[in-house]
Amino acid sequence: MNIYVGNLPFNTTDDELKEIFSGYGQVTSAKIIMDRETGRSKGFGFVEMSETIARKAITELDGAQLGEKTLTVNEARPKKDFNDSRPRRRSW
Repeated sequence: MNIYVGNLPFNTTDDELKEIFSGYGQVTSAKIIMDRETGRSKGFGFVEMSETIARKAITELDGAQLGEKTLTVNEARPKKDFNDSRPRRRSW
């Protein structure tokens, strides 16, 4: 299962994210999303782990404190296609 982790402190690393979730079971991957232009963290990331342990991790870590931030943890939703979010124009 792919887990969204939001409101991360900007200095959080991939390894730190993995360590947080490793307490619940085996982590397949952990990735902090970085801004392409600045190279800085965007303050969120994704963790992959088996569904059973992921559900427990989500329940226990959503609302937990990391540094001075309160984490938002939930099941990741598929990324929307950019073109699907634009208003449609009719051509007559």
